[in-house]
Amino acid sequence: MNHEFRRIQRLPPYVFNEVNDLKQAARRRGEDIIDFGLGNPDQPTPDHIVEKAVEALGKGQNHRYSVSRGLYKLRVAIVDWYKRTYDVDLDPDAEAIVTMGSKEGLGHLVLAITGPGDVVLAPSPTYPIHQYSVIIAGADLRHVPLIPGEDFLVPLEAAIRETWPKPKLLIINFPANPTTEVVGIDFFERIVELARENDIMVIHDLAYAALTFDGYKSPSFLQVPGAREVGVECYTLSKTYNMPGWRCGFMVGNREIIAALARLKSYYDYGMFNPIQIASIQALNGPQDCVDEIREMYRVRRDGLCRGLDRAGWHVPPPKATMFVWARIPEELRSMGSMEFSKMLLAEGKVAVSPGIGFGPYGDEYVRFSLIENEHRIRQATRGIRHALGAGSGIKLDEIEPAESAPVGAAGDDDPQKKAVE
Repeated sequence: MNHEFRRIQRLPPYVFNEVNDLKQAARRRGEDIIDFGLGNPDQPTPDHIVEKAVEALGKGQNHRYSVSRGLYKLRVAIVDWYKRTYDVDLDPDAEAIVTMGSKEGLGHLVLAITGPGDVVLAPSPTYPIHQYSVIIAGADLRHVPLIPGEDFLVPLEAAIRETWPKPKLLIINFPANPTTEVVGIDFFERIVELARENDIMVIHDLAYAALTFDGYKSPSFLQVPGAREVGVECYTLSKTYNMPGWRCGFMVGNREIIAALARLKSYYDYGMFNPIQIASIQALNGPQDCVDEIREMYRVRRDGLCRGLDRAGWHVPPPKATMFVWARIPEELRSMGSMEFSKMLLAEGKVAVSPGIGFGPYGDEYVRFSLIENEHRIRQATRGIRHALGAGSGIKLDEIEPAESAPVGAAGDDDPQKKAVE
């Protein structure tokens, strides 16, 4: 066979695979690699959510097909959560839809509302599906630089002004993955103004709204009057409730856009397994102290990593939100680019990170750390990083602290099937 798959050919190479392959090869050699790569929460889902799923699993009626829009009671729980959290009123029938995580919902939505000839604006760097969904849909992607410390609205307004054909859609994500950038409600007010003035639809990814620190509270795009006239917002339970493998998220907002996603999903799926949806109702409506505990865990890890990097001579400001640290490569090593720098950290420091170039062309001076290792492993990692920085720059470090031995099983394994069996 020698067939061309044009949609697949449009997709760029998945750059994270190169580092992942090297990481796996090192582990096969018996090396202890501390992995800050994939943003995959390492803690279990809270007990009360699991118990609800087990209870629902025991009822035979829950084993049948669900509905592609999601259970009505879950959609009610979603709009109730929005009311409690942001004082936003939504219609569970027309303005909310359940998705298999935010990634599936966003990808299918872009496929539903854009196509060849449409121009979509997205930040660079940004979470890969924000870019790749546009390519999969056959639309034209235009990057807008999202640089820490700079006003994103300036290049965004220039892109809207100068792009031809006129942009049809804007995809944004705050708190941002990977850059950890945060915004206030005034930012979303300007986004709504721009969208109305230029007839642009907006998708806002709110995945990390619950993981905020140091007094910062993340606003919702939908809090702005008129936001529902121009766009939607997506959310996921993955990070807020340690439910990444459950794949439950939702999209809320503009009725026409939600209807388009619902129509497409009606052809693709029958919705998630009902016990997962029932457990998700419990997550949204049940005790929320688990969210505070998860947030505090990431704050402690953030502080430990940033302190350790600082001691290693790599100053990285602590982020105000997300479960990531977005670190600009030290100046003396910046010319390596993020891919080679990531390889160097892996080879010399036994630490795996995500190269910034994988999140877009404006990310190549950075790497992303996911805060998925415990405090002991973070301390071990920063000592390895100190050694790697010395090796990479040619500086001799005479007082490298010896690495602590890791607890049994701490190195982990990337094979999800193996983890599930274990």
